[in-house]
Amino acid sequence: MYQTDPPRPPQETLPTMYDLPSEMVEEPGLPDEFHRLQADLLSQTCQPPNQPMDQVFVASDLNLYYDPRHPRWYKRPDWFVVLGVRRFTQQQDLRWSYVIWQEGVTPLLVVELLSPGTTPEDLGQTLREVNQPPTKWEVYERILRIPYYVVFDRYVNQFRAFCLSGTRYQELSLQNQRLWLDELQLGLGIWQGVFEETTGLWLRWYDRTNRWIPTPAEQAQQEQQRAEQLEMQLEQERQRSERLAERLRGLGIDPDALSEDDLG
Repeated sequence: MYQTDPPRPPQETLPTMYDLPSEMVEEPGLPDEFHRLQADLLSQTCQPPNQPMDQVFVASDLNLYYDPRHPRWYKRPDWFVVLGVRRFTQQQDLRWSYVIWQEGVTPLLVVELLSPGTTPEDLGQTLREVNQPPTKWEVYERILRIPYYVVFDRYVNQFRAFCLSGTRYQELSLQNQRLWLDELQLGLGIWQGVFEETTGLWLRWYDRTNRWIPTPAEQAQQEQQRAEQLEMQLEQERQRSERLAERLRGLGIDPDALSEDDLG
């Protein structure tokens, strides 16, 4: 599209998410099943108490377009979270991709799940090739300046976190493999357990009391357990009342004729 004098605003000339979709025919799908499960667990437990949930956008395997000068260049993070952008609730409104110049807000945190073939680029160990887009590390660190960058290597159970300091990422020293983020009032750590019937070590969000944020399925199970406990307590109370009534009848006293004060 040709520019005019004066130039037209970017919103009118640059491609939108409808022009820059996430799915590319020439690219393969997810590397393995773990990527999907881990991303799902991160999304389900990312519930920051200090943010309205309709302003917390999380995504996995969604193309992230970052340079209006090269609108077809993108990276595809395994998982990321953005604060202050609307999370749509209608199917027809769901994002096709995440376009920085359209959204106006960069992610707070990006998570990459390491694979043998992607580790060098994910850790900033590859150099940019001539006439090729910048590496993933360069985009996150120098172009978008994403505050936090996390990598998890499930093959060696290693969790590493980097924080933007000045113009470069600095690796953080993690205690007990946990990272606290004040911006979210949540922490990210390694949890050993069963998710979607799969046992292993997972990245998962925890709260200020160091308790893991429950998934919707776990919340439903906890509520069911509380309801069952309440029902059991009520049944025990009913049985106690019946036993008391029987003893009173044995003494020739009609329990139905007694007031609550008499029973107390």
